[in-house]
Amino acid sequence: MSDITTGTAGFVVGGETYQTWYKVVGNLKSGIRPLVTLHGGPGVPHHYLSTQDVLYKINSIPVVFYDQLGCGASTHLPEKGKDFWTEELFMDELDNLLTHLGIADDFDLLGHSWGGMLGAAYASKRHPAGLKRLVLLDTPASMALWDASCAILLEGLPKDTQEILKKHQEAGTLEDPEYKAAVALFYQRHVCRTNPWPNDVLKSFAGLEEDPTVYNIMAGPNEFYIIGTLKTWSVIDSLHTITQPTLIVNSRYDEAQDICVTPLFENIPKAKWVQMGESSHMPFHEEPERYFKVVSQFLTANYSSTM
Repeated sequence: MSDITTGTAGFVVGGETYQTWYKVVGNLKSGIRPLVTLHGGPGVPHHYLSTQDVLYKINSIPVVFYDQLGCGASTHLPEKGKDFWTEELFMDELDNLLTHLGIADDFDLLGHSWGGMLGAAYASKRHPAGLKRLVLLDTPASMALWDASCAILLEGLPKDTQEILKKHQEAGTLEDPEYKAAVALFYQRHVCRTNPWPNDVLKSFAGLEEDPTVYNIMAGPNEFYIIGTLKTWSVIDSLHTITQPTLIVNSRYDEAQDICVTPLFENIPKAKWVQMGESSHMPFHEEPERYFKVVSQFLTANYSSTM
């Protein structure tokens, strides 16, 4: 695709300047409102979300990708601890990038997993005037609900797999190959069900493995054993302040089961909820045709003030 530009935005934190890497697919000066994507993790680089450029191909919507601080092509800071890696940091980084790109007064947001958590927090706590529409993909309203959701899914694993996971978590032997194999089974069922995984997904997970600093500190060792700083995270109490039309998407086999996303639907005033029938945590890879139809229609529809 020829309409691609890449660059970095200087981001000042505590007197130090770091770099946020970004890629724009399309023309930000085209007059069509751009879509800014927020990847998951935290700390899983943007590559797995790259197929969102389909929205540019079919609707000419400029799509912005970026690697959040601490991963991918942005500045890595493995020496930083939990006091540095906060929700506020990533909201500040988003503000900085929007200003750098000159789109802070008119943009849409699409957040996946942790990116959806960030997007919901940003919309409900910062109240950005330029944000017009919000897409929350496979996103929990709180980590307590995520834990409950994953507990349900873990009960669906073979008994011996459940016992292996419990044994190694209690012993702290999370690098044991037996434990990692059991984690991989969960991921095959509930993170991405395509076989094999798409190259973009593999590239993102390779990036996470290369530098797991942010993920380990904020989340934990894997998707279902949350022991990091996000363990008590919740956005439920501020969801009612989101004024933008919001699309919520989750899937049948998703880590974000219905109990995770129901508060999003019940508390965001202008919310639409779509469930994907044959996907897990990455419907844009698992059911791309239906997924892109749903998201495309949402982003291009004319909504009244009483959606």
